[in-house]
Amino acid sequence: MKIYLAGPLFTAAEWDFNTRLAQGLRDKGHEVWLPQEHEQRDKTAKEIFDEDVKSIDWAEVLVANMDGADPDSGTCWECGYAYHQGKPTILFRTDFRMADESFKAPYNLMLTESATLRLDLPLADMATLTERIDRALRELAALRR
Repeated sequence: MKIYLAGPLFTAAEWDFNTRLAQGLRDKGHEVWLPQEHEQRDKTAKEIFDEDVKSIDWAEVLVANMDGADPDSGTCWECGYAYHQGKPTILFRTDFRMADESFKAPYNLMLTESATLRLDLPLADMATLTERIDRALRELAALRR
């Protein structure tokens, strides 16, 4: 599937995580648009915004990282835009906060309730995360046929 991979990209750790996840999904045969691979520092904010919106339009599905005490604000906007466009969204969370309180939303209800699918995977390693996202993508693709 064509994936727009949304998530925070402001630290070396975030860049590394995103790169590893994108590569794992590519290795499973998916096309992945990873914003950090295209957002050069010499571009204006408007150019970056326009390119990201165009890339969400291109994608068949948006996969978004919901880790953190409060998910990244740009990622949240991208989720809302994809939802408005009728694109399926798969949200994942490896953060263990509130993992023992599954009856509560682990983050903003506007995100949890608009998601096509949520993967709550506390402390999942990269192989497990990649496999679970790939499985969700394949199930989603089968439903669309």
